[in-house]
Amino acid sequence: MTATFSCLRCGRCCFVDFTAYAVSEDFNRWSTENRQDILNVIEKRHLVWAGDRMASTETGVHPYECPFLSNTGKECFCSIYETRPLICRKYQPGSSELCPQWKFEEQ
Repeated sequence: MTATFSCLRCGRCCFVDFTAYAVSEDFNRWSTENRQDILNVIEKRHLVWAGDRMASTETGVHPYECPFLSNTGKECFCSIYETRPLICRKYQPGSSELCPQWKFEEQ
């Protein structure tokens, strides 16, 4: 039986730069929605794969979280939630080691 978890709003799953995982469907949707705010942020970051993670071609810095992750001081939230990328829409709390609710189950 697979447990279903509610999101804790801790933001740990967002400590990955989603732009590495956004697909053409996401970019097409943002273009259709005229979400230049999103497209400009992604474009200005100039990210490329550098070994096992993304890095800025301008600064060499590895991004540590999604640029659209916001924090109230008590909980995190997505500032583009209504149009977040497909990878984020499919993510289930507890489904990866990033989530504090994740439990390793031996197969």
